[in-house]
Amino acid sequence: METLSIHTERLHIRHLTQNDLDDFHTYRSNPEVTKYQGFDVMTREQASEFIAQQENKLFGKKGEWVQYAIESKETGRLIGDCAIKLDAFDERIAEVGMTISHLHQQKGYAKEAFSGIMDFLFAVKNIHRIVETVDAENIASISLLESLKFRREGHFIENIFFKGNWGSEFQYAMLKREWLANS
Repeated sequence: METLSIHTERLHIRHLTQNDLDDFHTYRSNPEVTKYQGFDVMTREQASEFIAQQENKLFGKKGEWVQYAIESKETGRLIGDCAIKLDAFDERIAEVGMTISHLHQQKGYAKEAFSGIMDFLFAVKNIHRIVETVDAENIASISLLESLKFRREGHFIENIFFKGNWGSEFQYAMLKREWLANS
């Protein structure tokens, strides 16, 4: 297992720290940002506890989500966060989750961060496959995945009881060879 640090043109993906708390809480307490997420709005205390739980986690433990900061190189401030989980049964398969602050959306940060993570997972860690499950109503995430050339592999109808309602989801995936062919 290892400490993760990924650099792209405008971003640094690194471990969360308590120095990120103000920015982290700003978007994690916004109901519009958390609408399609597996978490709900957070109080400042919950945000601080969450960061504390993530600060010392290392990349590479099968079946465990590890949350990382997405920092703007220009400002040195947190603009979002992402999580990576290696499959519990096969560490050659990964899943990625991403949240970009409402203050920084529609600036290409999600695509840049996701591309950097994919380069890291496929080229450095030799991951074979990245899978993504997304709410069928989450148009922004669907557009992001499709712009990255992810393949829609499944449509699950009312398969999850989520925030008081039954929700439907799409499953997307990308193989290493597909990413390398499109890069």
